[in-house]
Amino acid sequence: MSADDSETLAGGRRVLVSLCTYNERENIERLIPRILAAAPQVEIVVVDDHSPDGTGEYADELSEADPRIHVMHRPQKLGLGVATLAALGYAIEHDYDVWLNMDADFSHSPEKVPELIARMQEADVAIGSRYVPGGGVEGWGLRRHLMSRSINWYTRLLLGLRTKDNSGAFRCYNLSRLRKLDLTRFRATGYAIQEELLYRCRQLGCTFVEIPITFSDREFGESKINQKEAVLAVWVIFRLALDRVLHISVT
Repeated sequence: MSADDSETLAGGRRVLVSLCTYNERENIERLIPRILAAAPQVEIVVVDDHSPDGTGEYADELSEADPRIHVMHRPQKLGLGVATLAALGYAIEHDYDVWLNMDADFSHSPEKVPELIARMQEADVAIGSRYVPGGGVEGWGLRRHLMSRSINWYTRLLLGLRTKDNSGAFRCYNLSRLRKLDLTRFRATGYAIQEELLYRCRQLGCTFVEIPITFSDREFGESKINQKEAVLAVWVIFRLALDRVLHISVT
């Protein structure tokens, strides 16, 4: 795809892709060039949680060589939710129009980035979905499938979301809508940030579109999700459901 083609897909809007990282040096070395090859018009921010493997320092080297690449260094590992909100805050502060968030471990295909951007012309949030026709998952065992399906069912039940995939990170957002959010009132610090973002977007009246993707389990590095994170996600979603029932404002 040429720069002109990708500019057309973005509708002339400034697009920021965020990658939240902890020990992902080996992955971003290959991932970032592929993102920029697929969508040359985007800029990228790497939000690094002081990775011991030198991810942040390597991202700095990339940034020095390419003005489209930016880096946020955080002092310690504070959680995926906090990192994701830092990326969103960066996108808002620097006046981007569209924010695309994705995993940094090749679970999400960089070649799908242009399609998500293009679908922003018809909705406020474009979701890369594993659970619509044409979508799927590669490399998971039965336990991981059951966990994912259960959390999505639980989220739809408690939060009233109609989208099929509420726990995936591969999404594109219209920042003109998200600027209305108070980021200091988010509850999630971990993986439940994905469900909370959709819930708060729904409260704002955002429209959604789901695009089928194939989620591939990581090839390099270790997964960061564990039983503690899963339990915390269930608790955060329950707290959001209480907010909903008690009609507490979430914006």
